[in-house]
Amino acid sequence: MTEPAAHRTEAAHPAYPVGLRLAGRRVVVLGAGQVAQRRLPALVAAGADIRLVAPEATPSVEAMAEAGELRWERRSYRPGDLADAWYALIATSDPVANTAASREAEASRVWCVRSDDAEAATAWTPATGRSEGVTVAVLTGRDPRRSAGIRDAIVEGLRDGSLAAPRHRTRTAGVALVGGGPGDPDLITVRGRRLLAEADVVIADRLGPRDLLDELPPHVEVIDAAKIPYGRYMAQEAINAALIEHAKAGKAVVRLKGGDPFVFGRGLEEADALAEAGIPCTVVPGISSSISVPGAAGIPVTHRGVAHEFTVVSGHLAPGDPRSLVDWEALARLRGTLVLLMAVERIGAIADVLTRHGRSPDTPVAVVQEGTTAAERRVDATLATVAATVEAEGVRPPAVVVIGDVVAAGARNG
Repeated sequence: MTEPAAHRTEAAHPAYPVGLRLAGRRVVVLGAGQVAQRRLPALVAAGADIRLVAPEATPSVEAMAEAGELRWERRSYRPGDLADAWYALIATSDPVANTAASREAEASRVWCVRSDDAEAATAWTPATGRSEGVTVAVLTGRDPRRSAGIRDAIVEGLRDGSLAAPRHRTRTAGVALVGGGPGDPDLITVRGRRLLAEADVVIADRLGPRDLLDELPPHVEVIDAAKIPYGRYMAQEAINAALIEHAKAGKAVVRLKGGDPFVFGRGLEEADALAEAGIPCTVVPGISSSISVPGAAGIPVTHRGVAHEFTVVSGHLAPGDPRSLVDWEALARLRGTLVLLMAVERIGAIADVLTRHGRSPDTPVAVVQEGTTAAERRVDATLATVAATVEAEGVRPPAVVVIGDVVAAGARNG
């Protein structure tokens, strides 16, 4: 058989990139091993009418057949299997069958990918990735690892916002309440970072990942939530008003908060205000400092055989304050881990009430100041000594206080 001219000149001519619209169109896949297992999900997502021909399949492929995502004929390839196909993937372990199927594809004018011999194929599968409606497909000829590397770099850049890709279609104005994590800019979620990169206005807390603000384009308006006017008492109301004002002006607004918006972050107050004003609101969860800061300092909030529970408590009101909703006496009877936020200034009173109601004065305590940032430091004490230690060491907010035997467990494993 004479080699097709297209094969003889492949080295001189690059592949022509094109996106196949396969919804409802027949695709034939020969072989149901690891190659098919990797390629089939994308074909299913494309809506292709998939006919799988293979005597055996991996468990994952078999599960796809059982779920009705494709039709599986449990046999080997036979001539004529590619009839009426628009596209074929040849990935069996039989070179003779692969060659025969490839010839049938050529004769039937079916675009065909071969896993065992790219030069004998009429199509190549690019390294493909997706992010927010964008499909990235990379071909580098005979270097699939380079293709994958370039694909990964582009997709990661789109996801984390480091690769600027402005949207030119009309956007729906609204507000995203983004949890920025405990302070390290690398600990914001991928979605949070992407929304930050697409924002027109950012209203930021002082405890959010401040380093990310320097990466924003010059046109982005950054508003310091701590300096919004109307005074301290009216600060939250002023923040709500600013969110509404900018969203109504047609801007994409990000409210960048430290930790998670709904963990002592007043996020629901902002979401309620936006809902009342009829403004779309997206909530992007963040990594709470209640677990991330202890973890970064080497302290697990739970540990097998040491603590089967952990409780996160706000210490912004002292025990005995009539406004407090915390049952400190009940907390003193717990055997697990207590994580206190906003408690540095009242740690003496808190330690006192815990010991008076049953917690041992020798219970280990760690105070982690400015966790996950370059200024992080950890101070260790016990319930009996923590107030004096915090004062002597000059510990200042923001800091996370961890109370329990996990503190000692973390020290042993550190």
